[in-house]
Amino acid sequence: MTEATPLWNLAPIARLAILGLLLASAPLAWVWLRHRNGHPVRRLRALTLVTLFLTFDLVLFGAFTRLTDSGLGCPDWPGCYGSLSPVGAASHISAAELQMPDGPVTTQKAWIEMIHRYLATAVGVLILVMTATAWALRRSVPVSPWWPTATLVWVCLQGLFGALTVTMKLYPAIVTLHLMGGLGLLVLLALQAEGYRQRSGQTQAGFFDAGTHSARWRAALMVLALLSGLQIALGGWVSTNYAVLACTDFPTCHGQWWPIMDFAEGFALRRHLGLNAQGGTLEMDALTAIHYTHRLMAYVVLVALLGMALVLWRHAPQKAAASRWALFLAGVAVWQAATGVSNVVLGWPLLAAVSHTGGAAVLVVGLATLWMRARSVEPRREL
Repeated sequence: MTEATPLWNLAPIARLAILGLLLASAPLAWVWLRHRNGHPVRRLRALTLVTLFLTFDLVLFGAFTRLTDSGLGCPDWPGCYGSLSPVGAASHISAAELQMPDGPVTTQKAWIEMIHRYLATAVGVLILVMTATAWALRRSVPVSPWWPTATLVWVCLQGLFGALTVTMKLYPAIVTLHLMGGLGLLVLLALQAEGYRQRSGQTQAGFFDAGTHSARWRAALMVLALLSGLQIALGGWVSTNYAVLACTDFPTCHGQWWPIMDFAEGFALRRHLGLNAQGGTLEMDALTAIHYTHRLMAYVVLVALLGMALVLWRHAPQKAAASRWALFLAGVAVWQAATGVSNVVLGWPLLAAVSHTGGAAVLVVGLATLWMRARSVEPRREL
């Protein structure tokens, strides 16, 4: 990477869009062939579920990109040294590797970064098709086009944050917002998929108590979702500041239950990676504060998830669906605890780190779906 490399180079953007369209054509063809004779709402739900699945994959691959230090594998955006792929940028990449063999630009890292961008472009195309389909169907089926439209706006903003992640050199606040944006996209898609399910007559009235009890359930789930969202944001802050190994023992940190911490420096948002707000090196006390805050919040969320699971389990004798959701919440809680501890005591292995992000993604999708099902709804006619 040289100083002459422009951070923004839109030369390959048209070719990148065409490639995204080609990649999206396979899932689009699958949805059309499988549901060509089905009702439009079910077809739209199938498209939303496929997009949700690929977005989940994109979030995991984004974590893999970050954890392999490939976020600057191509130092410009949206291509790689102005090319569609690392093949066209081979000479630039080789020069950067010669200059810094262990630097951010290598052939492997460049491919990881560009594959992430290809997947993101394909997801963007799928959401564009979802939006166009919803607007085309708005007069004939009971679906609102505004939800997919909001999702399209969201994914465009997510793309902008992806660009800023590169051009601002992994600025921690931007990287964390990019992660949260990806999880927010999963929530939007999950809400729409469940909404289409209810409109197509594939669900019965909410399995929670009706009336005011349903409202209480939704309020409790919203509190749980907010706690989980805060914890995920803290986890993103840990990851983007590379603070996972600030504490290498568990359950204590540096052999203490309350280690020395600098919260002001650790949670200063306006600073560059590895630096404090004054431009100096970010000290270990600040990294410890970042790590330990996430760990303490994890205890709160773990208790909240297991508590909700226990309450749901008590409804299981009358409502089988409640028991399944109880097992889901308990399972995710245990998974996140196990992978989180593994990151600390095993030295942040890649598999555990990606799995931890995957658990967070599964949790937000599950909570969004459960929140929708907590409503007391009348079953629609079968479509």
